Amino acid sequence: MSEPNDPDHPDTKLTRTKESWAREGRFLTGRHARPETERLPPGQHLVKNWPVLDLGLLPQVDESQWKLTINGAVENVQVWDWAAFQAQPQSEEVTDIHCVTTWSRYDNHWKGVLTRDLLEIVKPKPEAGFVVLSSYDGYTTNLSLEDFAAPDAMLVHAWEGQPLTAEHGGPVRLMVPHLYFWKSAKWLRGIEFRNRDQPGFWEVRGYHNRGDPWAEERYSD
Repeated sequence: MSEPNDPDHPDTKLTRTKESWAREGRFLTGRHARPETERLPPGQHLVKNWPVLDLGLLPQVDESQWKLTINGAVENVQVWDWAAFQAQPQSEEVTDIHCVTTWSRYDNHWKGVLTRDLLEIVKPKPEAGFVVLSSYDGYTTNLSLEDFAAPDAMLVHAWEGQPLTAEHGGPVRLMVPHLYFWKSAKWLRGIEFRNRDQPGFWEVRGYHNRGDPWAEERYSD
């Protein structure tokens, strides 16, 4: 779990700014939207581009060196290199994405491995209720197993028909469209199934533990 003064994570301007947003409750509108009737969550605005936000580090992970370790409370531990990842069932999805910094982008075309297909392979143990995602830049974030297993959640390697670029988390990132996008870890390196929750980088810095855009779960109480 990342600590607020973790020397492995630089005290960047972005980090300081987003921590201040959590303290101030920035972008909260007090309105409530229903996901089944309103496509744009409250407090969000549409963009055509895809803004880049990260911790100020841009790991360059070549496909030939990339590996994903999937372990913890599972029956079948996996370590996938690029060839093994590409050999898994490949799917395509079109989803919207929503960032806690108030932008949303509609109709993103993705290609990758559905988390539900991953679950069929690793077979989480009955006590597994959470996952912790780790990235090549040292970032971590946490999800409930239910959120991780959403029907359109994926480990993606392509966006709009092109390989996912490094600035957007390539070669592989998580994509969980029903939560704020900080939950969709870039530069994915590890997935650990756990019987207890473990808040990650932003969650210990004042951000909500779940991050539902339609409930404006931007910050912790």
